[in-house]
Amino acid sequence: MRIFTASFATETNTFSPVPTDRASFEMAFYAGPGEHPETPTLCSAPMVVLRRRAREEGFELVEGTATWAEPGGLLQQQAYEELRDEILGQLRAAMPVDGVILGLHGAMVAQGYDDCEGDLLERIRGIVGPDILIASELDPHSHLTRKRVENSNILAAFLEFPHTDFYERGEHVVDLALRTLRGEIKPVISTFDCRMIGVYPTSREPMRSFIDRIQAMQGKHNILSISLIHGFMAGDVPELGTQVMVVTDNDAPRGAALAESLGMEIFAMRGRTAMPMLDTEAGLDRAVALAAQKTGKPVVVADVWDNPGGGVAGDGTLILRRMIERGIDNVAVATIWDPIAVTFCLAAGEGARIQLRFGGKAGPDGGAPIDARVEVLKAVQEGWQSFGKSRVTLGPAAIIRLEGTNIEVILNTNRTQTFEPDIFSNLGIEPGAKDILLVKSTNHFHAGFEPVAAEIIYIDAGAPYPSNPKKTDYRKLSREIWPRVDMPF
Repeated sequence: MRIFTASFATETNTFSPVPTDRASFEMAFYAGPGEHPETPTLCSAPMVVLRRRAREEGFELVEGTATWAEPGGLLQQQAYEELRDEILGQLRAAMPVDGVILGLHGAMVAQGYDDCEGDLLERIRGIVGPDILIASELDPHSHLTRKRVENSNILAAFLEFPHTDFYERGEHVVDLALRTLRGEIKPVISTFDCRMIGVYPTSREPMRSFIDRIQAMQGKHNILSISLIHGFMAGDVPELGTQVMVVTDNDAPRGAALAESLGMEIFAMRGRTAMPMLDTEAGLDRAVALAAQKTGKPVVVADVWDNPGGGVAGDGTLILRRMIERGIDNVAVATIWDPIAVTFCLAAGEGARIQLRFGGKAGPDGGAPIDARVEVLKAVQEGWQSFGKSRVTLGPAAIIRLEGTNIEVILNTNRTQTFEPDIFSNLGIEPGAKDILLVKSTNHFHAGFEPVAAEIIYIDAGAPYPSNPKKTDYRKLSREIWPRVDMPF
């Protein structure tokens, strides 16, 4: 048995002012054939799982390119085509193969391509023919298009948000693929369009119980896999929206019925799934009151919509500026994206005191730059943080302390949201010593920070992210969805 594997992933916010090019992939993660590390990235878990299974079971594995760019704006057409054709060329050289197993994201959009993953899968199908297995792992914040389904035998997404199960779901996809190649199962994909878009954190009800229930259904009554595709509301594409996907063992009627039943359950939950969010002043009032209780744990404040994980710049200053103006102290911030400010800090060196302008460079919606005299506490050629089994680079990074305060800010070069507390400790900030931690993330931080937080407060400060789909200026959306209409069915 001979299997080809590769990974090509990013999440495209078509409203973001931050372009994505090949350098974006090379900054975040790029591994040529055979160069992938033993630890997975968010979207390359199938490759790592396949290595282990190949060693254990003796099949031949051919590895192609694996690459990931942090979420951003529209992908440059040349960069997409170069990376796509790189992988397609590697597949052609590997032929004949019995199967192709990929790590994808599912929300990649390039200039001239609304459905990059569909384009890639269609071209792969054209190379391998109709009888060769094609399987992929997806991020749930993706667009489940007909082209992807038609050109795949197996698709499955992470179930958890925050995405704590990306490795386990990679194992799930690989296991289904190998069982198919051994002739044990015949997977059939069924989908249901929920005609809606929303936010579905599994760290709280009602989504916690829903995900637990669909996990328990897998492996019974010919049901091989169930995925909830959340959709990605910052991607203006025709098939944007929430869908349910069921993979059965050659039982399309059962799969279609279950997908519709679960999809209508999700539709019935509309408006009740997202985390409760406060405005800036109410959120800071709550944070200050909790911090005054001196519980020994920091209050974690999430700047929900200035989240680089959603493709925006992550250089917004709205909440930090109000903290400074209100005299809120003993705060650590992760992160403000500002490659220029990092360059200045590296040049000045650790211990230097300099006048620095930072943040607020990508556009007006995230707030104006902050001008302050600062001490450079740390300046490194590469910072990093954990994300489950994965390691995420910050690129060159610095920690600054605003003069006359105990406010410390991590400045980074590789845009990334905050995932785990070691983003602070790796650079010398003890998170437990702070009263308040301000993080840029919608919900992926939750798994790492919940155990160490006195409380988590979500703040909607207003930011460039198109967070209200009822008002977002979608121009390509091909059908009516909730909340743009009350009843789309």
